[in-house]
Amino acid sequence: MTKRKYLGEEADQTRLPLAYLVGVQSQGMSADEAKDLLAELAELTDTLGLPQAGSCLARLREPNPALLLGSGKAKEIIEEAKNAGADLIIIDEMLSPVQQRNWEELSELAVIDRQEVILDIFAARAQTNEARLQVALAKANYDLPRLTRKWTHLHRQRGMSGGLGGRAEGEQQLELDQRQVRDRIAKLGKQLDEVRKQRQVQRSKRLRKPLPVAAIVGYTNAGKSSLLNQLTAAQLLVENKLFATLDPTLRRLQLPGGLELLLGDTVGFIRKLPHLLVEAFKSTLEETRLADYIIEVLDASSGDNLLEFHQTTQNVLEEIGAGLKPGIIVLNKIDLVPDKLSRQRLLRKFPDAILVSAKTGEGLPQLLESLVQQSSALMREMRLLVPHERYDIMKTIRSQCSINQEKYNEQGVELSLRAPKSCQAILEEFAL
Repeated sequence: MTKRKYLGEEADQTRLPLAYLVGVQSQGMSADEAKDLLAELAELTDTLGLPQAGSCLARLREPNPALLLGSGKAKEIIEEAKNAGADLIIIDEMLSPVQQRNWEELSELAVIDRQEVILDIFAARAQTNEARLQVALAKANYDLPRLTRKWTHLHRQRGMSGGLGGRAEGEQQLELDQRQVRDRIAKLGKQLDEVRKQRQVQRSKRLRKPLPVAAIVGYTNAGKSSLLNQLTAAQLLVENKLFATLDPTLRRLQLPGGLELLLGDTVGFIRKLPHLLVEAFKSTLEETRLADYIIEVLDASSGDNLLEFHQTTQNVLEEIGAGLKPGIIVLNKIDLVPDKLSRQRLLRKFPDAILVSAKTGEGLPQLLESLVQQSSALMREMRLLVPHERYDIMKTIRSQCSINQEKYNEQGVELSLRAPKSCQAILEEFAL
């Protein structure tokens, strides 16, 4: 995100643009829900680093194809934004390229929507090569139909003012811009394909030494990375901001009783998550789809939004093909819900949930016990005879299986055990 992108060529480039936020209460949405979404847009804007000049909430009875909102309401919002000294209007909905352009022409200000804010946050937060490529691809696909916007950094028409000659030159520049962006999309797609191949190679190596995998998912800022840090002594970035981490992380966890588990953490979800990002991050989110089970982390202190955050997470899981996975629900940040009555209400909403605080460690023993039970539920009872010389197989068994009985004889080691799904195939040849 550049200052010039939102301020224009003539503005003072030493200051950040002031943003005016517009919440939209669509048909069937309660006023409280609309206010919550507007508050979340303010958090997103803070994460992007933009100061706010003010905000308003607009009711939407029927979408206007030209501006989304009615023209009278749009003019009223523009006047309020200008009176507040705003350089930028952010609308908490998805605007079509035509609607975005019409808003900018009507207001003579930069106008962006919720998905552009999220895309810019992702662009600022991406650390690994894969994440940067994924975000760049999503942004390029977003920018392509918007090249004629007055305020976009991609707008570089240099046609002379007036006359057919100027118009033709401007059109020629636009065609050049579109071709460049299409070429960039194709190039990014090829680069991502290479990264995906590397990920598949890494995954296949992991499967040769298989461990059960649990994916940690949840709404952004629910404390997923904090929980992973507590369980595995990892040192992931933890900030009280939306989308503090984007890149997938796998960490090994030794469970009570000796079982080992791979825990995977990835990008947080959010309401109205742009489909472009879900598409671009599919190779990353595939780790979630291929996991043996899901650990859904919810912010216990999020009040009335809790059920909606849960539903948003479930919707994204369904979209990536992980909706039917077995799972555990973890209500994190329980240290912020100290009273007994509030905790009982939480458990009425989520009867099987585990109350946890990644900050204080409360509830972690119960969570570890639940992870053992969940991992064991994926296991199959087996009786094996492993030759003495196959120490490699014994190493796999000791790290991944739950051994009930172990007896040595002349032929080898006779075992009665429970094996996880991930390593049953390689043990089959030793089955009695």
